Parts: sequence; structure tokens; C-alpha cells
Amino acid sequence: MNSRFAEHITKEDIQSLPLLAFKGKIHTLNTEKECDRAVKKLRGFDTLGFDTEKKPTFVRGEYNHTAMVQLSTMDEAFLFRLNLMGYPSSLFDLMADHSILKLGISIDDDLKDLNKARRFKPKNFTDLNDLVRELGVKHMGVKKLAAIVLESRISKNQQVSNWEAESLTAAQKKYAATDAWICVAIYDKLKSRGYV
Repeated sequence: MNSRFAEHITKEDIQSLPLLAFKGKIHTLNTEKECDRAVKKLRGFDTLGFDTEKKPTFVRGEYNHTAMVQLSTMDEAFLFRLNLMGYPSSLFDLMADHSILKLGISIDDDLKDLNKARRFKPKNFTDLNDLVRELGVKHMGVKKLAAIVLESRISKNQQVSNWEAESLTAAQKKYAATDAWICVAIYDKLKSRGYV
């Protein structure tokens, strides 16, 4: 199938695009009880955006577990702070539920890292890189896909911030929510164009 999307995009072209960020409600979940309530709500949706964050490492051989899982609908983003709540069954059961589509970008390492923390079988995850590759897009990754598919630029300024901080800044929350939500937004655009 021929794509009407660009195969490549330059850094300069990305910089010229309008900035896009999640504008919906952000829920920050710190306890297992909060997690269980959020998961119950998320089970009412058939498609969710997915991403994770971990504290960056600056020393060779150092490893940090996943600090947070983000799941998002078009209107609400849920930030599950695993470094505070542990690894709740309800959240991992949701990620193993084949009836709910989870959309992410470059998710192999995210899922491997989560499996190191708690064994589970991820079900019905789709990597948007794989979808756009079939459409002839050659530039992958969240920033480039947002630019190519949504003709917008997203900020990556918070990427290497401390995701294990006791409390997250507003900028961190917005960044984390955007990274999960953008997956649903990209998928919706592909769907509206008849590509999925």
C-alpha cells in the first residue's frame, strides 16, 4: 500500500512544526489502591496508549528498574509510579489482557524491563513503528512519527529527568502523559486515513 506520509523528516523540519502536548486530565498514581481504581476505569476502553519511564543511568553497567508505566486514552492519562507502589497485579493483568489493544513506539525494551521486575505475558501490544514501516515510513521513534503523521513536534526535554523523584514536576507529568497519549493520537490518524 502506498503511503501519503513522508518517508523521512529532518531535524530542521521537525523544529519548524507546531508544538503538541497532551491537554487532557493527568492522574498520578502512587499506591496500589489508586492503581486498582485506575485499572478498573481503563478496562472500559478497547485501545490505550502505552509508554514507560526509568531513571537514566550515567554509569556503564548501572541498571534501574522501570519507575513508571503510562497508559492513556484520548482524554485521560494515568501515570503508575511503580517505584512507589511496587508491581500491582491489577496493572500487570491489564497488560496481559488480549481484549485491550495497547499501542506504543519502540516497546520491546519497555516490555523486557517490566518482565525483569515481574513476570507476565504481554498481550495485544502493537508497536506503531511496525505499522508505519508497512506504509513506507523509514524514520522511526516517537518524535519523528509525531512529526510525520501528526505534523507536530513534541518536546523531549524531560526524557533524562529523575523518574524516581519523590514527587514529579508538572513538566515531567505533561511529558509522560504526552508520550503515551501521542500513540493513540497517531493510531487514530492512521485509522482515519484507512491505514489500519
